[in-house]
Amino acid sequence: MRRLLIPLLIGLAALAGAFDVLSQRIPRPLHLPPQQPLTTHHPTVGVHTRLAGIGDERYISETLQLVHDMGAAWIVELFPWIYVQPRNANSYDWTGADLIINHARARSLQVIARLDFVPEWARPERTFTSYIDPEHYGDFASYVAAFARRYRPLGVRHLLIWNEPNLSGEWGGRQPDPEAYAELLKVVYRRVKQEQPDAIIIAAGLSPGGPIDGGATRMDDLEYLRRMVQAGAPFDMLAAHPYSPAPPDEPPAPEVVSFRRPEIYHTMLQELGRGDVPIVITEAGWNDHPRWSAAVPPDERIRRTLDAYRIAEGWPWLVATCMWQFNLPSITHSYQDNWTFVAPDLITKPIYDAVRRWARGEEP
Repeated sequence: MRRLLIPLLIGLAALAGAFDVLSQRIPRPLHLPPQQPLTTHHPTVGVHTRLAGIGDERYISETLQLVHDMGAAWIVELFPWIYVQPRNANSYDWTGADLIINHARARSLQVIARLDFVPEWARPERTFTSYIDPEHYGDFASYVAAFARRYRPLGVRHLLIWNEPNLSGEWGGRQPDPEAYAELLKVVYRRVKQEQPDAIIIAAGLSPGGPIDGGATRMDDLEYLRRMVQAGAPFDMLAAHPYSPAPPDEPPAPEVVSFRRPEIYHTMLQELGRGDVPIVITEAGWNDHPRWSAAVPPDERIRRTLDAYRIAEGWPWLVATCMWQFNLPSITHSYQDNWTFVAPDLITKPIYDAVRRWARGEEP
């Protein structure tokens, strides 16, 4: 019996492996609408969506239809490595990414794909999903290259590598390390460009502001950017997260966090010989929660959001302004609910209606 059992188990394992490989090549049936052109008077307007992990095609379709109808041309969406390769480096599950990207394409939306979140097999035990060691830079680069290979035919070129690595919590609970992040970009850039030369590698947006805990919790974003560039980090575009409770027209200054902080980044890039690198805002915005200390009244949030879109539109080196965040799949009963443009049940908020009227040219 034992002699029979061992070959049977080996055969089942081989069959499971074959199915794993085969399943990567079997497209899931999607229910896509006819291709829709995008109508907008302001093509740099964008939003940061939160659709990863939902898996409900109807919800994804209706959400992206609302983005399209608002007149936003761009979305930023997270495509976690841990979702696509949860088991090992040789198997892929593209189901969730296929849903989002195909529905975005059907609405003529430009996708900025944020790529991070490390699976368990690619990091030490008891570490965060933001933890990555140099020995797995190549595995991550292979994931990014596979993502680019799959979705470049669907129009996806913009690949955002990591998120706010100047924060300890976004760098695996470790001391922020711009040189280490530069090395990660080198591995990713080289691997992706070999297969997709026209891919646009975007360096991660940084948490804006000075050091926290002497740099252990947050490294000053300007110091981090300077050291990252000086370490030879290759990138085609720089992301920015210019959150600020102040009005968007507050003048930029190194010691002040304001919406116009990308102007400081642009000047620094020029000084470092990288002035040709464009910038994209992948997170920004104002919150109108009635009891959060950093919030503003709803009507003020609308004014500031529209003013911010207008100001950024005047920067010739800026590609898009993607505000945080379009919607959440469920109510959190916290201030997080008040960043959104649309409620979890897809009922639009006044800020959505105001941006729609402006972006589609229905009011000056």
